[in-house]
Amino acid sequence: MKLIKNKIALIFGITIAFLGNAYAQPSSKKKIDGVVAVVGDYVVLDSDIDKSFVELQAQSVDIKNITRCEMLGKLLEDRLYAHQAVQDSIVVSDAEVNEFMNNQIDQFTEYYGSTEKLLKMYNKKNLEDFRTSLFDAVKMNKLTAQMQRKIVDDVEITPEEVRTFFKSIPQEELPVLGAEMEVAQIVVKPMVSQAEKQKVIDKLKQIKKEVQEGSSFFSRAVIYSEDRASGSSGGYIKVTKKAGLVKEFKDVAFSLQEGEISEPFETEYGYHIIYLEKVRGQELDVRHILLSPKVTPEALVDAKTKIETIRKRIVDGEISFSDAARQFSDEKETRNNGGVLMNPRTMETRFELTKMDPALYSEVSDLKDKEISLPLVDQEQAGNKYYKIITVTNRFDEHTANFSTDYLKIKELALKEKQIKAVAKWSEEKIKETYIKVNGEYRDCTFTNNWLKK
Repeated sequence: MKLIKNKIALIFGITIAFLGNAYAQPSSKKKIDGVVAVVGDYVVLDSDIDKSFVELQAQSVDIKNITRCEMLGKLLEDRLYAHQAVQDSIVVSDAEVNEFMNNQIDQFTEYYGSTEKLLKMYNKKNLEDFRTSLFDAVKMNKLTAQMQRKIVDDVEITPEEVRTFFKSIPQEELPVLGAEMEVAQIVVKPMVSQAEKQKVIDKLKQIKKEVQEGSSFFSRAVIYSEDRASGSSGGYIKVTKKAGLVKEFKDVAFSLQEGEISEPFETEYGYHIIYLEKVRGQELDVRHILLSPKVTPEALVDAKTKIETIRKRIVDGEISFSDAARQFSDEKETRNNGGVLMNPRTMETRFELTKMDPALYSEVSDLKDKEISLPLVDQEQAGNKYYKIITVTNRFDEHTANFSTDYLKIKELALKEKQIKAVAKWSEEKIKETYIKVNGEYRDCTFTNNWLKK
C-alpha cells in the first residue's frame, strides 16, 4: 500500500507544463551555464528547478516537503519520457500544443492577477515572447503524457491478481473508504422550436460562406462557437476512430476531404460545422463551430409543469422513481438505469461525500432517504436551462475496504500498482540505454531511479 500512496501522484497525476521547462531546449554542442543534468536531447537547468517550485505553488501544491533532489528527479523523468517519445515517433501537433498553451496562459494570468504581472514574473517583454518560450515546455509535457499512457495502456489485471493483491495487504493497512451515496435524477428539457433550429442552421451556413470567401475559420470559431472546450483555440479537435466523441461528429469528420467544410449537422449538443484541416493517417485535425438553438421562456414553463407532474406521481406512489426515469427522463445517459448517476471520476454509481462535486452535494446533502427534491434548474453547456428532480437511492457508511462489496475500488488500486511496476521496469531499461549525465552537487542526491548509473 505504501508503494501506491507514494507513487500514484507522480505517474497518474501528471503535473501540467512546468513553466520552468520553457527553458529546457534540446541540447547542443555549445556549453550552457547552469546545466545540472542531460537526458538524451534534453537538458535541465538549475533555474528549471526554481521555476518548477514556483509553478507548483501556482497550482496550490504544498512544496515545503519537496527537496531540490526530488524535483530534479521529477524533471529527469519528464525528459526521459519526452526523449523516448521522440524515439518512438510519437507526434504532438502544433495545434494541440497551442490549444493547451492558451488554457495554461489563462490559468497563469488568473493566478498572478494580470498579464502585466505574469510577464514581469517571467521577465518577458510581451505575451508573444512568453508564448514562444512556453511552446517547447508544453510540447515536451505533451510528449511526456503520451509516452506515459503508451506504457500503461496495455497493462491489464485479472480477478485472481486482484484477489492476490487484496490478500497481500496487512489487515491494519486496509484502506478506509469514506461515506458514500448513490444518486438518481430525472431530467426534463424544454422543447426547442423548429424556427429556433432553423436560425442556427442558417447562421452556420452563413459562417461557412464567409470562410469560403476568405474569412478565417479559426477566428469565426473563437467568436461564435459555444463549445467552451475548443472555442478559444479556434475550434480545434483531434479526431480518431476511438476518440470519445459522439458518433455523428466522427462520421461527418471522416467523410470530409482535406480543406472541406461540412454542411450543418445535429448532435445532442446542438448544430455543428466541421472544417477538416489536416489528415494524418487515421488521425484528423479538425476545427468545428457549435451553435445551439435557444429555449423560449414558454417552453421552459412547460418543462417545469411536466416535471412537477412527474414528481407528484412519484410522491403519490403511482410510479417508482426508477420507472419514471425510464419513461420520462430526457437524459439518455441515465434513464435506462433508472436515473442513477455515474461518478465520472471512478465510473461507479457511488459518490464519496468528501469528493463529490460541490454543486451536486448542495442539491442532495439535506435529502432524506427516498425523498424527492423539488424541481431544480440546471444548465447545459450551451446555456439552455432545464429542470430536474433528484433522490438519494442508497447510502454507505465509512468502512474498511471489503473485497466483495468494494471490488471495483480494490481492482483500481491493484491495477495502479501493476502499472507502477510496469513504469518502473520501463524506466530501468530506458535509463540503461539513454545518455544521462548529472552534474555538480546533484550527484550527491539519492534518487529513486538510477540516474547516476552506479
